[in-house]
Amino acid sequence: MTEYVNLYTRQHENSLYELEREGIVRNKKLYVELHMRDISDFFLEKYDLFVEMAEKKVPRPSGINYPIWCSVSKNNCLKPIDKEIVYALTVPKDQVIYFDGTKWDYVLNNLYIPTDEDDDKRFKKLLEENKIEHTFDLFSNKYIGAFDDIKKEIIYSWKRIFEITDRSEFVVQANLWQIKKEWVRHIIRPGENFFKIVSDMEETWKE
Repeated sequence: MTEYVNLYTRQHENSLYELEREGIVRNKKLYVELHMRDISDFFLEKYDLFVEMAEKKVPRPSGINYPIWCSVSKNNCLKPIDKEIVYALTVPKDQVIYFDGTKWDYVLNNLYIPTDEDDDKRFKKLLEENKIEHTFDLFSNKYIGAFDDIKKEIIYSWKRIFEITDRSEFVVQANLWQIKKEWVRHIIRPGENFFKIVSDMEETWKE
């Protein structure tokens, strides 16, 4: 029997046209570039890495560039704003890529994700021994060819974003490769009573 979970994601209202025309909503490279603007190159580099890791968890369908970010809780999801709507979804659990949002922030800041406190202390000592104050700049052109072993260890640690130990709705996030029309329970527009509309949807994020 297929298990289902409820997710919520805010998308541009134009996504409705794709949903009606093709029966799915996809996240494209152009959308990321338009949304992130001046810092899109930085985020695309990280998104490419996320894709590489995530498709090992849930296979990426052909023609899909990037995943769609979702909230696991109606309380913590982004609400509708001007030109942005919220899709309330009921999705097969095996299509969901869960990850730790706090650890994803580590990735965005080029930080090492430790396995535990002892590992954290070990890595900080390693940085001190190499007189490295911040790891963010290690990945800049200035350090090409330098500290490669440390950079490799940092990148290797990033796969730990999928190791979730804190099940808080403020920590756990979810990704989907696409939104299928049959998964859409509700579409909430700006000015509508979000919580009233989704009142028939249970919180499934702790399951």
